[in-house]
This record gives sequence, structure tokens and C-alpha cells, in this order.
Amino acid sequence: MTARTSPPGKPLTDRIRPEHPPYGLADYERHGGFQGLRAALKMAPQDVTGLVKAAGLRGRGGAGFPTGVKWGLVPMGAEAPKQKYIVANGDEMEPGTFKDRLLLEGDPLQFIEGMLIGGYAIGASVGYIFLRAEYVLAAERLRAAMRECRARHLLGRNVLGSGFDFELHLHTSAGRYICGEETALISSLEGKRAIPRAKPPFPATAGLFGKPTVVNNIETLCNVPHIVHYGADWFRGLSKCGDGGTKLYGASGKLRHPGAWELPMGTTVREILDEHAGGMRAGLKLRGFLPGGASTDFLTAEHLDLPMDFDSIAKAGSRMGTGTMIVLDDQTDVIGMVRNLQMFFARESCGWCTPCRDGLPWGEKILAGLQTGQGQPDDLDVLRQLTRWLGPGRTFCAHAPGAMEPLQSALKHFRVDFERAANRGVPITAAETGTPT
Repeated sequence: MTARTSPPGKPLTDRIRPEHPPYGLADYERHGGFQGLRAALKMAPQDVTGLVKAAGLRGRGGAGFPTGVKWGLVPMGAEAPKQKYIVANGDEMEPGTFKDRLLLEGDPLQFIEGMLIGGYAIGASVGYIFLRAEYVLAAERLRAAMRECRARHLLGRNVLGSGFDFELHLHTSAGRYICGEETALISSLEGKRAIPRAKPPFPATAGLFGKPTVVNNIETLCNVPHIVHYGADWFRGLSKCGDGGTKLYGASGKLRHPGAWELPMGTTVREILDEHAGGMRAGLKLRGFLPGGASTDFLTAEHLDLPMDFDSIAKAGSRMGTGTMIVLDDQTDVIGMVRNLQMFFARESCGWCTPCRDGLPWGEKILAGLQTGQGQPDDLDVLRQLTRWLGPGRTFCAHAPGAMEPLQSALKHFRVDFERAANRGVPITAAETGTPT
């Protein structure tokens, strides 16, 4: 076996070959696979966590919480509980998001290596992959990769003769968006109704089956083997901003070439949309975009030169979220687009708290009236009130506040559409939007 020594510029997708199946174990190792795990097993677990912290890796699932800090919250040492868990959130049901699917289908062994290192760092002997049920191909390839790993003692007892035991289980979800919230995911894994839990206690101290648990996103874990293999300084050097590494950015909508691309963290919105997505389709103009999936605030053409990193997008009044943009063009009815999102969020509410359960369908009903010419003058006031009543601190989890982000920002940036629909009681045509050239 000849291990790769030169650091890749695009570590997450370096081994992914479009239109070809993923590498098996032998080829994966020939291309540098499991070098990160071998290095980690020679380190103290706390040193692995420290390395990830120094690398500046932030969670890629949406919140952007520092991964090393999250791992550092897990109790360690002789007094810590013996049983701990690491869970990978592969539910990926955020509308407009498809990056984790690319990683799981294209390079499942990279992800498994990340799970092993994460488990070692926090002292977990069991890992669970919580996978979206529709990801059938990803599940098949994960199972095949896990079988190869068990046959080579990379999973199970005494991994690589290190004394570290780690078992990995694949769980395909029943298909609810709320399972993207980590405590609802944990409840579902336990066989219970998928509803969020009160915090504290936080999962790091009392999670799955009451034991210390870390829940990480798929893309987050895929970064870990490269950090351990090539170092924190290398990882930080891949970025154009203060956050370390590359990012799988995506874009959907009426673009010439929608898709996903691994680029330096901090790449501008303009570069992603113009150079990689090919710009808007002929005859269309960009009017706005949701920068990080359906539960983020709209930004507009004036924000095209913003770096796509957590802090820059937050300062502009939105969230980078998953880093997968949904683009609004000047020929698409913005009220219809927002209504479609609110229908999704209303359907996916777990029903645990009243504002979310009753408020989301109410908002969608008002938007339906505006879209179909039955709007009323006071509809906009009610919608604005809903964005406050369902905002942060008013609901049990972040589901409803996330649903309010596209609505509240659409009312701000595209107010003319809503006012005309409410005051005239007729649908808005694209020509009336006043979209700038």
C-alpha cells in the first residue's frame, strides 16, 4: 500500500468520481484513507479534540457551532460514564440542501473514518448514522463500506490493535424534518415520538439513552480525517476567512448549472452563482436568494459580493445555514415561493407546542389568499405579528423561528408584492415586481 502524502486542495471531494462507484477499501487506503485514523489512535483523545478545535472547524449542518468545543463538552476521565455515543445527522431534509448525499454516495469510507476518529476523541464505543429514508443508494454504499471495515478490523473490537472498540449502526429514519433537530433525532433513535427535548440537560451530558452523546453533521465529520492527517494549520490555510477549511456550497433555482461544489470557506456569493452555477438562465434576473436552505432569510443582489461564511452572512441579516442557496428570479412569484415553504414547515411541525402547530398553518392560509387574489388589507399586519409570535424564544425549538426567516425577510425585501396583493386583491405578475436590472 502506498499512502498519499501530498495534501489535497479539495479534501472532501478529492476521491469522488462522478458517474463511478466509490472506492473500495483497498483503493481508499491507496489514496490516503485511514491515515487520519491511524494518527489519531496514537494520540490522547483530548489531543484529537484540541487539534479539531485549533483547526477552526465549525459544524456544517446549519448552526456553525465549533466542533472541537462541542466535543470538549463531553465528560472525560475516570469519573465519566463508560458508555457514550456519537451520532451522525444524515437526515438532510432542509429544502434546497443536497450536499451530504453527495458525500455519502461518493465517498462513504471518508465519513466512516470521521466517525471513528470522533468516537475515539470523546470516548464513545458506539456510533449511529441517522440517515434520511429516501437516501437508498447512500444506505447501500454505507452498508457495503461498513462490511469491508469490519472484515479488516476497522470496526468492532480492538480497532487496528489499538484497544479502542467501536461499533457502528445505520438507522434509516421514518422521514420527518423535525429529526434534524438533535434532541428530536435522539428521541427517534430511542424509538420514541420525534419531538425536541428541553435543554439543559444537553446531549453532551445526557443524550441517547441518557448517556453523553455528540451529534454531528455528515460534512462536519468528513473533514475530521484530513485535519488529523494534515494538521490544523493546513486546514485553516484552505479558507478565505477566519473559519477553517473548504465548504460544500450548493445552488438551486433557475440557474444554468445548479449543483454543488467544494470551494474555500468564504468564497463570495457572486463567484458561486456566476462562475460555478453559470449565472441565471437566459432572460431571467436574480431577485434574491436564501443563502443556506429554506429556513434562512432572503438576501438580495446587493449582497452578491458577500463572503459565504457564518459571520459575514449573519452580519447581513441572514444565516449561512447549510451553505446551499435557493435562488429567486424575477419571473417567479415570491408570495407563491414563500407559501410553498410555509406549507412544508406547517406539515413538518411535530405539534409539540401551540405557536408552531397552529401558527404555521395560519400563516400559510393567509399567503394562499394573497396568492389567489383573496387578500385583505390587514393580512400583512397579521403576517408581521406571526413572525414575532413564532420567533426565537416563543417556541419549544427552532423549527418555527426557522420557518419565519424566509417570511419575515420577504416582507422586508419584497414588500411591494405583498402590498399590491393585499390592497388590490389580485395576484402579482412578474412585470409588476420592479426588479432592478
